[in-house]
Amino acid sequence: MAPVPTPPAQPDDAPDSYLGLDAEAAERQARARGWSTVRALPPGSIITMEFRGGRINFEVDAAKVIRCWVG
Repeated sequence: MAPVPTPPAQPDDAPDSYLGLDAEAAERQARARGWSTVRALPPGSIITMEFRGGRINFEVDAAKVIRCWVG
């Protein structure tokens, strides 16, 4: 049986610190803090719920981050 892969370490970062930021500034900040994937979505987007290590998600309305979560 093959070994179970170890997921990459995620940045030690608080998702709430992005709330209220301009979407472009939030993306720059996330990349600078080590997130490998940054995903910006409009409110109500239909998305898959698989967990991906190293990804941070922003829900963006009127160019501002209104919700943020990892995976």
